[in-house]
Amino acid sequence: MRGRARRTAAAALALVATAPMLSACFEEPSAHEAVRDFLIGWQTGDYAAAARRTDGDQKVVSRALENAKLQLDAASFRFNVKSMRRAADEVEADFDAEVDLGENNPLWEYEGKLPLHLVDGQWRVRWSPSVLHPQLREGERFAVKVTPEGRQPILDRNRDPLQEKAVLHVASVVPSNLKSGEADDLCEKLSKITGFPQDRLLSRIRSAPPNLQVPLVTFGRTKFRQLQGQLEAIPGLTLSAQEQAVAPASPTQIVGTVTAVTPESEQQLGGPQRAGDTVGRAGLQKAYQEHLTGSTDTRVITVDLKTLKVTELKKWRPDRSTSPVRTTLDRSHQKAADSALLGGTPGMLVAVQASTGDILAVSSTEQYNQERHALAGRFPAGTAFSIMTVEGMLRAKIDPKQKVACPADRSVGGAAFHQEGGSAGGSPTLQANFATGCVTALAALARRINGAELTADAAKFGIGVPWSLPLKSFSGSVNSKKPLKSDAATAKAITGQNVLVSPLSMALVAGAVASGTWRPPVLVTEPQTADPTTDAKPSKAPDPVQLDDKTVETLRAFMRSGVTGGSARAAAAPGDPVHGITASASQNRKPLSWFVGWQGDVAVAVLTQSSDATAGATVAGRFFQGLHAGL
Repeated sequence: MRGRARRTAAAALALVATAPMLSACFEEPSAHEAVRDFLIGWQTGDYAAAARRTDGDQKVVSRALENAKLQLDAASFRFNVKSMRRAADEVEADFDAEVDLGENNPLWEYEGKLPLHLVDGQWRVRWSPSVLHPQLREGERFAVKVTPEGRQPILDRNRDPLQEKAVLHVASVVPSNLKSGEADDLCEKLSKITGFPQDRLLSRIRSAPPNLQVPLVTFGRTKFRQLQGQLEAIPGLTLSAQEQAVAPASPTQIVGTVTAVTPESEQQLGGPQRAGDTVGRAGLQKAYQEHLTGSTDTRVITVDLKTLKVTELKKWRPDRSTSPVRTTLDRSHQKAADSALLGGTPGMLVAVQASTGDILAVSSTEQYNQERHALAGRFPAGTAFSIMTVEGMLRAKIDPKQKVACPADRSVGGAAFHQEGGSAGGSPTLQANFATGCVTALAALARRINGAELTADAAKFGIGVPWSLPLKSFSGSVNSKKPLKSDAATAKAITGQNVLVSPLSMALVAGAVASGTWRPPVLVTEPQTADPTTDAKPSKAPDPVQLDDKTVETLRAFMRSGVTGGSARAAAAPGDPVHGITASASQNRKPLSWFVGWQGDVAVAVLTQSSDATAGATVAGRFFQGLHAGL
């Protein structure tokens, strides 16, 4: 049951309780009956019955009562008689009124008075507009003025908006410009074209101040072009273009798109949204819809139909204020990331601040989605997962300078491993194999590294740790969360063949090595929760994990050698030393190339769709160079 229907039902139930209350208020039966019949008729919409209890022209009174409901767009009226005073042949009854303003939300409460006098021996309500409200005068009408607050922006870490101007088209009317019956015809035609309920469109016109522009429907550019001809053919409808900051800046899929409210979204959202508001369709715009918009300033007024003078009867500030959403994103890093991916190779890049876990940039080519793939994708880690094996290697007292052959093929526990371009002779050091991402050499470590301990070590780098972001994300999983009980399973984990990660989770891994502490990701710093209507505290983020000093020292040396003499040479850039490694993997028969590393306090993970093992490092190098150049 929708809100308006619930309110109507509540009013009907209230009537059952109201009639006995009215009966108990008076000692004079005939005066009591007049008050009772008038208020019950008004409350239930039986305006003719109410009018018969007045001394006015019954058609005039009935129309005035009906117009009051239309002009207030009221879902219901409820009355409670408080007292009655009699002086000779006159009675005055005091009553409390509650008016549910329906779509406009507030409950309007006021005190009214019913003056009664005897007419031909019968008690009658002395009719005047002040019966409806003490401040309503002849020649005046009610109106509801609704002023929605504009949509709040999504901001970067420096409080600069992540939206750009876009043109929306608004269909509106000035009620006083419409001829008799034209509003009904206009709303019927507009409803057929747009799908918005005719009765709601008409209610907005009837309840608005007659001399003000009333927005009815807002269209985006594409929808407006489709319907423009039909809209222009509706008499009395005004079409205007308005610029609003709703187009997402990069990263567009993280910021999210905004559209005009549709009949479907209006029904889903309920509450204060009106045709003409905007709704987030994806990304942070959708996740924080309740913070960004939906706050409305509402006033009940009277309007003098001749002078258009306005008298305010009641004003409500919004129950809650809208608020901007402040993110950790940084425009300079985002620009550098977007530029780095312009080379034509499909891919994505996530950059985080190593010392905080703040997400600085999320970029992708058109083949990938920044949320579904860069934050929440599930991709094989390849030998980039070997970062998590170093603590186990040190625990097993394996010397990084130990020589380990890198053959083209090796079998471990019955599982076959292959290295493209494996060395025909000689044995590189373990550090050199790490720097070049040799699959067969790293797989050989499985016989000396405990599988259970490897899974636990991976968790120290956040792999599989349940973190929470306002958008979809994936922290990773090892062997589908099953124990590594065999050398084969452990070898596959070391080489990342049974490990799934996202670019975000691997950027955090790089940040952990750079800072010495793994930290959970942060994307939004304000507000604390996506739902402003709840008092619940935000879910607690996982605690940071300080890594073993010896492990960090070894990893930093390994990952520096990946850039100085390994397969990640293309990531080198001016400024602080670049650390990182590359890794190859495949998914659905598509070759993938990783780079995981950092420069200074900026940690990145790059994943490209390429058979070139250095493709990820090339993108990372362009990114670091762009930052240094101040792109």
